[in-house]
Amino acid sequence: MKRPTIADVARRAGVSKGAVSYALNGQPGVSDATRQRILAIAQEIGFNPNSAARALSGASANAVGLALCRPARILGIEPFFMELISGVEAELSARSYALTLQVVASPEAEIAVYRRWWGERRVDGVLVCDLRVDDRRVPVLEELRLPAVVIGGPGHSGGLDHVWSDEAVALTEVLEYLVALGHRQIARVGGLPGLLHTEIRTETFGTACRRLGLDRTVTVSSDYSGEEGARATRRLLSSADRPTAIVYDNDVMAIAGLSVAQEMGLAVPSDVSIVAWDDSPLCQLVHPSLTALHRDIPAYGAHAAGRLLAAIAGQPLGDFQDETAHLVPRGSTAPPRQP
Repeated sequence: MKRPTIADVARRAGVSKGAVSYALNGQPGVSDATRQRILAIAQEIGFNPNSAARALSGASANAVGLALCRPARILGIEPFFMELISGVEAELSARSYALTLQVVASPEAEIAVYRRWWGERRVDGVLVCDLRVDDRRVPVLEELRLPAVVIGGPGHSGGLDHVWSDEAVALTEVLEYLVALGHRQIARVGGLPGLLHTEIRTETFGTACRRLGLDRTVTVSSDYSGEEGARATRRLLSSADRPTAIVYDNDVMAIAGLSVAQEMGLAVPSDVSIVAWDDSPLCQLVHPSLTALHRDIPAYGAHAAGRLLAAIAGQPLGDFQDETAHLVPRGSTAPPRQP
Protein backbone atom coordinates (compact mmCIF):
# COMPACT_ATOMS: atom_id res chain seq x y z
CA MET A 1 0.00 0.00 0.00
CA LYS A 2 1.38 3.41 -1.05
CA ARG A 3 2.21 5.68 1.85
CA PRO A 4 0.08 8.88 1.75
CA THR A 5 1.98 12.07 0.88
CA ILE A 6 1.45 15.78 1.42
CA ALA A 7 0.42 15.98 -2.25
CA ASP A 8 -2.42 13.50 -1.58
CA VAL A 9 -3.73 15.67 1.25
CA ALA A 10 -3.50 18.83 -0.88
CA ARG A 11 -5.35 17.19 -3.78
CA ARG A 12 -8.17 15.93 -1.52
CA ALA A 13 -8.50 19.33 0.19
CA GLY A 14 -8.22 21.36 -3.03
CA VAL A 15 -5.34 23.50 -1.68
CA SER A 16 -1.62 23.89 -2.30
CA LYS A 17 1.03 21.77 -0.61
CA GLY A 18 2.21 24.92 1.16
CA ALA A 19 -1.24 25.39 2.70
CA VAL A 20 -1.17 21.79 3.93
CA SER A 21 2.26 22.40 5.51
CA TYR A 22 1.01 25.51 7.28
CA ALA A 23 -2.05 23.68 8.60
CA LEU A 24 -0.16 20.57 9.82
CA ASN A 25 2.54 22.59 11.57
CA GLY A 26 0.20 25.08 13.23
CA GLN A 27 1.55 28.06 11.29
CA PRO A 28 -0.47 31.10 10.11
CA GLY A 29 -1.44 31.34 6.46
CA VAL A 30 -4.69 29.37 6.34
CA SER A 31 -8.12 29.97 7.85
CA ASP A 32 -9.32 27.94 10.80
CA ALA A 33 -11.93 26.20 8.65
CA THR A 34 -9.34 25.21 6.04
CA ARG A 35 -6.94 24.07 8.76
CA GLN A 36 -9.58 21.81 10.32
CA ARG A 37 -10.52 20.36 6.91
CA ILE A 38 -6.87 19.60 6.12
CA LEU A 39 -6.28 17.99 9.51
CA ALA A 40 -9.40 15.84 9.11
CA ILE A 41 -8.32 14.66 5.65
CA ALA A 42 -4.78 13.92 6.86
CA GLN A 43 -6.18 11.80 9.68
CA GLU A 44 -8.62 10.05 7.35
CA ILE A 45 -5.98 8.90 4.87
CA GLY A 46 -3.34 8.20 7.56
CA PHE A 47 -0.84 10.89 6.62
CA ASN A 48 1.88 11.83 9.12
CA PRO A 49 4.71 14.28 8.39
CA ASN A 50 8.10 12.56 8.51
CA SER A 51 10.80 13.41 11.01
CA ALA A 52 12.80 15.44 8.50
CA ALA A 53 9.80 17.67 7.80
CA ARG A 54 9.25 18.13 11.54
CA ALA A 55 12.88 19.09 12.00
CA LEU A 56 12.66 21.72 9.24
CA SER A 57 9.41 23.18 10.52
CA GLY A 58 10.28 23.16 14.23
CA ALA A 59 7.15 21.18 15.06
CA SER A 60 6.92 18.98 18.14
CA ALA A 61 8.14 15.40 17.81
CA ASN A 62 5.55 14.20 20.33
CA ALA A 63 8.15 11.78 21.65
CA VAL A 64 10.28 11.43 24.78
CA GLY A 65 13.70 9.76 24.79
CA LEU A 66 15.19 7.27 27.25
CA ALA A 67 18.76 6.07 26.69
CA LEU A 68 19.94 3.31 29.03
CA CYS A 69 23.61 2.52 29.55
CA ARG A 70 23.13 -1.05 30.71
CA PRO A 71 23.86 -4.42 29.09
CA ALA A 72 20.75 -5.47 27.17
CA ARG A 73 20.85 -8.92 28.83
CA ILE A 74 20.41 -7.30 32.26
CA LEU A 75 17.57 -5.05 31.13
CA GLY A 76 15.73 -8.09 29.84
CA ILE A 77 15.65 -9.79 33.24
CA GLU A 78 15.43 -6.87 35.68
CA PRO A 79 11.81 -6.22 36.73
CA PHE A 80 12.63 -2.70 37.98
CA PHE A 81 13.14 -1.24 34.52
CA MET A 82 10.19 -3.09 33.04
CA GLU A 83 7.92 -1.65 35.75
CA LEU A 84 9.47 1.81 35.46
CA ILE A 85 8.94 1.87 31.69
CA SER A 86 5.36 0.65 32.07
CA GLY A 87 4.64 3.67 34.27
CA VAL A 88 6.35 6.03 31.83
CA GLU A 89 4.38 4.58 28.91
CA ALA A 90 1.06 4.87 30.75
CA GLU A 91 1.61 8.58 31.37
CA LEU A 92 2.92 9.31 27.87
CA SER A 93 0.23 7.40 25.97
CA ALA A 94 -2.48 9.31 27.82
CA ARG A 95 -0.99 12.47 26.28
CA SER A 96 -0.40 10.93 22.81
CA TYR A 97 3.37 10.91 23.32
CA ALA A 98 5.66 8.07 22.27
CA LEU A 99 8.70 6.70 24.09
CA THR A 100 11.94 6.36 22.12
CA LEU A 101 14.14 3.79 23.91
CA GLN A 102 17.78 3.14 23.06
CA VAL A 103 20.32 0.93 24.82
CA VAL A 104 23.91 2.23 24.67
CA ALA A 105 27.28 0.78 25.62
CA SER A 106 28.89 3.73 27.42
CA PRO A 107 28.19 7.19 28.87
CA GLU A 108 29.95 8.70 25.84
CA ALA A 109 27.58 6.87 23.50
CA GLU A 110 24.64 8.06 25.59
CA ILE A 111 25.77 11.68 25.28
CA ALA A 112 26.14 11.21 21.50
CA VAL A 113 22.54 9.94 21.37
CA TYR A 114 21.31 13.06 23.20
CA ARG A 115 23.15 15.31 20.75
CA ARG A 116 21.72 13.43 17.75
CA TRP A 117 18.18 13.45 19.14
CA TRP A 118 18.48 17.19 19.79
CA GLY A 119 19.96 17.95 16.34
CA GLU A 120 17.33 15.92 14.50
CA ARG A 121 14.45 17.00 16.77
CA ARG A 122 13.68 13.33 17.33
CA VAL A 123 12.42 13.94 20.88
CA ASP A 124 11.01 16.87 22.82
CA GLY A 125 12.75 15.88 26.06
CA VAL A 126 14.56 13.03 27.80
CA LEU A 127 14.43 10.97 30.97
CA VAL A 128 17.83 10.29 32.54
CA CYS A 129 18.40 7.13 34.62
CA ASP A 130 21.32 5.76 36.63
CA LEU A 131 22.57 9.12 37.87
CA ARG A 132 26.28 9.10 38.63
CA VAL A 133 28.44 11.15 40.95
CA ASP A 134 29.64 14.20 38.94
CA ASP A 135 27.59 12.95 36.00
CA ARG A 136 28.96 14.12 32.62
CA ARG A 137 25.52 13.95 31.00
CA VAL A 138 24.11 16.74 33.16
CA PRO A 139 26.20 19.68 31.79
CA VAL A 140 25.66 18.46 28.21
CA LEU A 141 21.88 18.46 28.61
CA GLU A 142 22.06 21.87 30.28
CA GLU A 143 24.12 23.16 27.33
CA LEU A 144 21.65 21.76 24.80
CA ARG A 145 18.71 23.15 26.81
CA LEU A 146 16.92 19.92 26.07
CA PRO A 147 14.10 19.43 28.61
CA ALA A 148 15.15 16.63 30.95
CA VAL A 149 14.08 14.98 34.19
CA VAL A 150 16.59 12.91 36.14
CA ILE A 151 15.30 9.79 37.87
CA GLY A 152 17.46 9.65 40.99
CA GLY A 153 19.12 11.82 43.56
CA PRO A 154 19.19 13.85 45.65
CA GLY A 155 21.90 16.12 44.31
CA HIS A 156 24.30 15.76 41.38
CA SER A 157 21.58 16.72 38.87
CA GLY A 158 22.76 20.29 38.31
CA GLY A 159 19.95 22.54 37.15
CA LEU A 160 17.89 19.62 35.81
CA ASP A 161 14.63 18.66 37.47
CA HIS A 162 14.72 15.32 39.24
CA VAL A 163 12.47 12.73 40.86
CA TRP A 164 13.98 10.71 43.70
CA SER A 165 13.29 8.32 46.54
CA ASP A 166 15.12 8.28 49.87
CA GLU A 167 17.48 5.29 49.66
CA ALA A 168 19.11 6.01 53.02
CA VAL A 169 15.90 5.86 55.07
CA ALA A 170 14.81 2.62 53.37
CA LEU A 171 18.12 0.82 53.98
CA THR A 172 18.26 2.03 57.57
CA GLU A 173 14.82 0.48 58.18
CA VAL A 174 16.10 -2.87 56.86
CA LEU A 175 19.17 -2.87 59.09
CA GLU A 176 17.23 -1.89 62.21
CA TYR A 177 14.76 -4.71 61.49
CA LEU A 178 17.54 -7.30 61.10
CA VAL A 179 19.26 -6.13 64.29
CA ALA A 180 15.94 -6.33 66.15
CA LEU A 181 15.71 -9.98 65.02
CA GLY A 182 19.12 -10.58 66.60
CA HIS A 183 21.46 -10.44 63.58
CA ARG A 184 24.98 -9.11 64.23
CA GLN A 185 26.76 -10.31 61.06
CA ILE A 186 25.13 -8.66 58.06
CA ALA A 187 26.43 -8.48 54.50
CA ARG A 188 25.24 -6.53 51.45
CA VAL A 189 25.54 -7.47 47.78
CA GLY A 190 25.56 -4.06 46.08
CA GLY A 191 24.91 -2.89 42.55
CA LEU A 192 27.17 -1.20 40.02
CA PRO A 193 29.80 1.04 41.67
CA GLY A 194 29.76 4.66 40.54
CA LEU A 195 25.98 4.96 40.34
CA LEU A 196 24.74 7.57 42.80
CA HIS A 197 22.11 5.33 44.39
CA THR A 198 24.74 2.59 44.86
CA GLU A 199 27.10 5.05 46.54
CA ILE A 200 24.30 6.34 48.81
CA ARG A 201 23.42 2.80 49.85
CA THR A 202 27.07 1.89 50.48
CA GLU A 203 27.66 4.97 52.63
CA THR A 204 24.38 4.45 54.51
CA PHE A 205 25.17 0.78 55.12
CA GLY A 206 28.50 1.62 56.73
CA THR A 207 27.15 4.52 58.80
CA ALA A 208 24.07 2.65 60.04
CA CYS A 209 26.05 -0.50 60.91
CA ARG A 210 28.49 1.54 63.01
CA ARG A 211 25.62 3.32 64.78
CA LEU A 212 23.98 -0.05 65.53
CA GLY A 213 27.23 -1.41 66.92
CA LEU A 214 27.85 -3.95 64.13
CA ASP A 215 31.54 -4.54 63.45
CA ARG A 216 31.41 -7.64 61.24
CA THR A 217 29.75 -6.28 58.12
CA VAL A 218 30.80 -6.23 54.47
CA THR A 219 29.60 -4.93 51.10
CA VAL A 220 30.40 -6.85 47.89
CA SER A 221 29.94 -5.05 44.55
CA SER A 222 28.06 -6.70 41.68
CA ASP A 223 26.36 -5.84 38.38
CA TYR A 224 22.72 -6.67 39.27
CA SER A 225 22.81 -9.94 37.32
CA GLY A 226 21.85 -13.32 38.75
CA GLU A 227 25.26 -14.75 37.86
CA GLU A 228 27.17 -12.09 39.78
CA GLY A 229 24.70 -12.23 42.65
CA ALA A 230 25.19 -15.98 42.94
CA ARG A 231 28.99 -15.66 42.79
CA ALA A 232 29.03 -12.99 45.52
CA THR A 233 26.71 -15.06 47.72
CA ARG A 234 28.86 -18.17 47.36
CA ARG A 235 31.95 -16.22 48.51
CA LEU A 236 30.11 -14.75 51.49
CA LEU A 237 28.62 -18.05 52.65
CA SER A 238 31.94 -19.87 52.22
CA SER A 239 33.88 -17.42 54.41
CA ALA A 240 34.94 -18.11 57.98
CA ASP A 241 32.79 -15.20 59.23
CA ARG A 242 29.66 -16.28 57.41
CA PRO A 243 26.92 -13.62 57.64
CA THR A 244 23.61 -14.54 59.18
CA ALA A 245 21.76 -12.05 56.94
CA ILE A 246 22.37 -10.68 53.43
CA VAL A 247 20.76 -7.59 51.84
CA TYR A 248 20.71 -7.50 48.02
CA ASP A 249 20.45 -4.39 45.84
CA ASN A 250 17.85 -5.99 43.55
CA ASP A 251 15.44 -8.90 43.46
CA VAL A 252 17.26 -10.87 40.74
CA MET A 253 20.44 -11.15 42.84
CA ALA A 254 18.41 -12.00 45.95
CA ILE A 255 16.69 -14.90 44.19
CA ALA A 256 20.07 -16.13 42.93
CA GLY A 257 21.40 -15.87 46.49
CA LEU A 258 18.47 -17.92 47.80
CA SER A 259 19.29 -20.63 45.27
CA VAL A 260 22.97 -20.67 46.27
CA ALA A 261 22.13 -20.94 49.98
CA GLN A 262 19.87 -23.93 49.34
CA GLU A 263 22.49 -25.49 47.05
CA MET A 264 25.03 -25.24 49.91
CA GLY A 265 22.64 -26.98 52.31
CA LEU A 266 21.81 -23.86 54.31
CA ALA A 267 18.26 -23.24 55.50
CA VAL A 268 16.63 -19.88 54.73
CA PRO A 269 15.87 -18.15 57.05
CA SER A 270 17.24 -20.05 60.05
CA ASP A 271 20.83 -20.27 58.73
CA VAL A 272 20.78 -17.07 56.66
CA SER A 273 18.12 -14.40 56.23
CA ILE A 274 17.68 -12.70 52.85
CA VAL A 275 16.27 -9.24 51.99
CA ALA A 276 15.70 -7.97 48.43
CA TRP A 277 15.64 -4.36 47.27
CA ASP A 278 12.61 -3.46 45.12
CA ASP A 279 9.85 -5.97 45.61
CA SER A 280 8.49 -7.76 42.54
CA PRO A 281 6.17 -10.69 41.78
CA LEU A 282 9.31 -12.87 41.57
CA CYS A 283 9.92 -12.28 45.30
CA GLN A 284 6.58 -13.88 46.12
CA LEU A 285 6.89 -16.83 43.73
CA VAL A 286 9.99 -18.40 45.30
CA HIS A 287 10.06 -20.46 48.50
CA PRO A 288 10.40 -19.06 51.00
CA SER A 289 8.97 -15.80 49.72
CA LEU A 290 11.46 -12.95 50.03
CA THR A 291 11.33 -10.12 52.51
CA ALA A 292 11.68 -7.03 50.34
CA LEU A 293 11.62 -3.24 50.12
CA HIS A 294 8.42 -2.30 48.33
CA ARG A 295 7.41 0.83 46.44
CA ASP A 296 5.13 1.64 43.51
CA ILE A 297 7.68 1.63 40.68
CA PRO A 298 5.16 2.22 37.83
CA ALA A 299 3.94 5.31 39.72
CA TYR A 300 7.59 6.41 40.06
CA GLY A 301 7.96 6.24 36.27
CA ALA A 302 4.63 7.98 35.71
CA HIS A 303 5.61 10.84 38.02
CA ALA A 304 8.89 11.31 36.15
CA ALA A 305 7.15 11.27 32.76
CA GLY A 306 4.48 13.69 33.93
CA ARG A 307 7.06 16.16 35.15
CA LEU A 308 9.00 15.88 31.90
CA LEU A 309 5.86 16.71 29.91
CA ALA A 310 5.38 19.72 32.18
CA ALA A 311 8.99 20.79 31.54
CA ILE A 312 8.44 20.43 27.77
CA ALA A 313 5.42 22.72 28.12
CA GLY A 314 7.64 25.30 29.80
CA GLN A 315 6.24 24.98 33.29
CA PRO A 316 8.68 25.75 36.15
CA LEU A 317 9.41 22.68 38.25
CA GLY A 318 11.82 21.56 40.96
CA ASP A 319 12.92 18.35 42.56
CA PHE A 320 10.18 15.90 43.57
CA GLN A 321 10.60 13.36 46.36
CA ASP A 322 8.60 10.23 45.65
CA GLU A 323 7.52 7.69 48.26
CA THR A 324 10.21 5.95 50.30
CA ALA A 325 10.37 2.17 49.90
CA HIS A 326 9.01 0.33 52.95
CA LEU A 327 9.90 -3.09 54.28
CA VAL A 328 7.56 -6.03 53.68
CA PRO A 329 8.65 -8.95 55.94
CA ARG A 330 8.04 -12.42 54.50
CA GLY A 331 9.39 -15.93 54.97
CA SER A 332 13.05 -15.29 54.15
CA THR A 333 13.87 -13.45 57.41
CA ALA A 334 13.85 -14.71 61.00
CA PRO A 335 16.06 -14.61 64.10
CA PRO A 336 19.43 -16.33 63.49
CA ARG A 337 19.89 -19.92 64.59
CA GLN A 338 21.40 -20.11 68.07
CA PRO A 339 24.75 -21.96 68.38
